[in-house]
Amino acid sequence: MAKALIGYMHSDLRTPHHLTAENARLRARVQELEQLVLNLKTENDSLLKAHAELLESSIQEMQPA
Repeated sequence: MAKALIGYMHSDLRTPHHLTAENARLRARVQELEQLVLNLKTENDSLLKAHAELLESSIQEMQPA
């Protein structure tokens, strides 16, 4: 029963406070990194699209008239 009550609480009293703080810091850092990955994917997609358009226009210019 005690384990069930401790699991129900948001913080386990047996966990040292420095570990709880470190865990929160690491979770925040993971969220920052996940957001960075999403931003980089978006930027990469837009760069790929621009490159494809540039390549396509270059090929069109090289075609004989």
